[in-house]
Amino acid sequence: MITKIKQFLTELSEQETVNSDSELSIEMASTVLLCEVMRADGKLDEEELAQLTQLITHRFKLNEEEVSLLIKEAILTSEHAIDFYQFTSKINKNCTIKEKIEMVKHLWLLALADGEVSAIEEHTIRRIADLLHLRQSEYIQAKDVISS
Repeated sequence: MITKIKQFLTELSEQETVNSDSELSIEMASTVLLCEVMRADGKLDEEELAQLTQLITHRFKLNEEEVSLLIKEAILTSEHAIDFYQFTSKINKNCTIKEKIEMVKHLWLLALADGEVSAIEEHTIRRIADLLHLRQSEYIQAKDVISS
């Protein structure tokens, strides 16, 4: 078991060396940002993980195995990321304003999955929304999902 984990981490490390930011997929960039919100309060709740799985499955039309692998890789990437820029820039280059608003809605839904939105989760979402170049009105529009 430990050998398999080491092999997986070695392969992941080799992939990171080969991959450049331009090869980062939209799916990975989005999932990493969702993981950042999920990890922001220092807890990985089952409710949040279930919500993340549901959001990724619905948004990207992936099967269970693909979603599981994507989430595992995104959590690892999130734990080693030093900022959000590489992920938000990928989204900025490839998504419309409407898609970015939808992304921020997903961030809010994930933060609320455990029944409460902590201040650090709200701050993280605000930072991501700023990096996605959303106007205040667009941010508020996305945030309205939690009051529905």
